[in-house]
Amino acid sequence: MIYFLAGVAAIAGLLFGYDEGVIAVASPTLRADFPMSALVDGFMTAAVPLGALIGAILAGRLTDRFGRRRVLMAAATLFAAGALGAAMIEALWVLVLARLVLGLAVGLAAVVSPLYISESAPLSIRGALVATYQLAITFGIVASYLTGLLITGPGSWRVMFAVGAVPGFLFLLGLLFLPESPRWLVLRGRAEEAADSLTRLRGGQAGVAAEISEIARYAGAETKADTGFAALLHPTVFPALVVGVGLFFLQQLSGINAVIYYAPQIFNHAGFDDHTTQVLATVGIGTVNFVVTILAMWLIDHWGRRPLLVAGFAGTAASLLLIAATLLLPSLLPSWIVIVALLAYIASFAVSVGPLPHVMMSEVFPLRARGPGMSMASVSNWGFNFIVVFSFPLLLADFGLAATFSLFGVICIAGIGFTLLRVPETNGLSLERIEAHLRSGQPLALLRPTP
Repeated sequence: MIYFLAGVAAIAGLLFGYDEGVIAVASPTLRADFPMSALVDGFMTAAVPLGALIGAILAGRLTDRFGRRRVLMAAATLFAAGALGAAMIEALWVLVLARLVLGLAVGLAAVVSPLYISESAPLSIRGALVATYQLAITFGIVASYLTGLLITGPGSWRVMFAVGAVPGFLFLLGLLFLPESPRWLVLRGRAEEAADSLTRLRGGQAGVAAEISEIARYAGAETKADTGFAALLHPTVFPALVVGVGLFFLQQLSGINAVIYYAPQIFNHAGFDDHTTQVLATVGIGTVNFVVTILAMWLIDHWGRRPLLVAGFAGTAASLLLIAATLLLPSLLPSWIVIVALLAYIASFAVSVGPLPHVMMSEVFPLRARGPGMSMASVSNWGFNFIVVFSFPLLLADFGLAATFSLFGVICIAGIGFTLLRVPETNGLSLERIEAHLRSGQPLALLRPTP
């Protein structure tokens, strides 16, 4: 059942990936029907992360009040409605509104899906199961790019948008067969339901009583302390907030969504002006993103979080700076290096910087602040996502691709320092053990699994 739960919850990631990537391949035929300026193009594209920012702000309180499963069901409904609305628009402002609805669904699901998986998964495979959300994002991006190859002709953008409604309905259907998070049920004083939920998730009663007892012990202490957003400023919780917010800040300013949203335009600026070549290269990027994320699911629970983050930030920085050098020195470096370096960048991101912020934010917050904490981490995610996606066409026009990628590369170098100074190693530790370290008042970065 836990694998089914992870698979269903991860459909939220597939929907986000599809809605993120489809705009890149739908844009040519969309612009033929609705010509737009660079400013309007940037806002229309960035409407999804803007809506997601709103959804992330709402998610913390909603999930604490109504539970993880119900909020995901609401998100699934919004996914389907937004996709169908985008397909039927007759004016650009309606498309912006539809993409805001899709963004709202993305923002809710991006908080609740990793949270739901993390609170339900057994310790030994928690990291891998939470990473299925990021894997699903990469699959959704590949699916959107392939849709752009298969569906062509005038007005094809409508069909591309409408296809996104199908997984939305499947997401809602799958959630009907899943139990609520056992940790949320314990926090709400519904221990018997929590035991039933955990029994279903574990496939039997072995060890369930002990696990429920440990959860209840920490939940009992939580009710005597500050809860909700107020708890995030408590000295024992604030370090977790710094990690959650900081990792998403660095993830987004690494430039990943500029690459995903504008990949064909990037190849055009690099000298590949044939549209088919641009789309095929973009599909290659999406495929590498997907395949390497599968590798990341294994490495997260074997190498650990910190080493993987350091390696990922180093790889993305080197790749981005190589792209910038190639663009600045076209007489010395051939243009094909841009494609190779972009693939290396995507691989470095997918194995580390992509999935690990989602995993870390689902682990570092104590139970009483987990919903609001993940909500604020997602606010960082979507806020900086919006800034990058909205500003990228303007940066491209004013400063050029080389300068923009150099900026992203420097930020990735800063990510190495942040990881070494602030990020704990949570591999092999229960959520309750991580919470106990926070309560001890010791620096969060000193947290390590017991040998």
